[in-house]
Amino acid sequence: MRIAITGGTGFVGSHLAARLRGEGVEVVTIGRAFAAIDDVDALSRAFAGCDAVAHCAGINRELGTQTYERVHVGGTRAVVEAARRTGVRKIVFMSFLRARPDCGSAYHESKWASEELVRGSGLDYTIVKAGMTYGRGDHMLDHLSHALHTFPIFLTVGFREKPVRPLAIEDLVEMLRASLVDGRLSRQTIAITGAEEMTLSDAVRRVARVVDAHPLMLPAPVWLHAVLARVWEWTMKVPLAARAQVQILSEGVVDAVPFADALPDDLVPRRRFTDDLIRAGLPAPGRFGIADLRCSRVRT
Repeated sequence: MRIAITGGTGFVGSHLAARLRGEGVEVVTIGRAFAAIDDVDALSRAFAGCDAVAHCAGINRELGTQTYERVHVGGTRAVVEAARRTGVRKIVFMSFLRARPDCGSAYHESKWASEELVRGSGLDYTIVKAGMTYGRGDHMLDHLSHALHTFPIFLTVGFREKPVRPLAIEDLVEMLRASLVDGRLSRQTIAITGAEEMTLSDAVRRVARVVDAHPLMLPAPVWLHAVLARVWEWTMKVPLAARAQVQILSEGVVDAVPFADALPDDLVPRRRFTDDLIRAGLPAPGRFGIADLRCSRVRT
């Protein structure tokens, strides 16, 4: 079996590729160095001979020509066209739990528009509306742990915290594999979140315990987080939090909107947000510094 993965060098894509290769599946990894995600001809060459495509490429902030419209919508349109040209049987598309139209967030709206392209493609598909995912190489544990090493205060999003359900990357990959390799979840839009519900501050406390940090937890209004996110997007190579992430946390990451199919029982996530899983996903300890700024020439 041969499977292509767009965003194959990213967090989800790299974990999926490792799992598939471990089972003897031939994997075609498509990252930013390969081609522009909206280059139909390049994607067609990559998809040749593939049985399925996992479309995991995406961004959480816009930078230069890398806009939500180009990467999410244009990229998905190109993936669908390349799949049609090359006879790919199935597309598995990584969306977001609360992607929806007309919500005031270009991130959410572009993911929804991409979902609609896949649903209307005429191809077999599975759309994966995933929640907050963690594991080695993620954004969540990486930036959170560095923040805990750097700042004595942690600001929660809003005066009334919304719940989250942290999703272990292993649970997400298991579901993706079932769709890609076993052909399950055909023509479905599936929601997947972690096994355990908690507030963001509870999740932060668990990570802080593992890294031996003791931050002062304070609530802060959503508008302040939006301002800080704008500053971080301007100044950091990878923002501590992007504006899209602020909206995500202000809404909570528990329920899918506007609709989603339920997972079969054997694919429902079982892994809890435990010290062992947190520890396994943590990067090397360290603080944020000059190397994290966009003006720095030091490679991170």
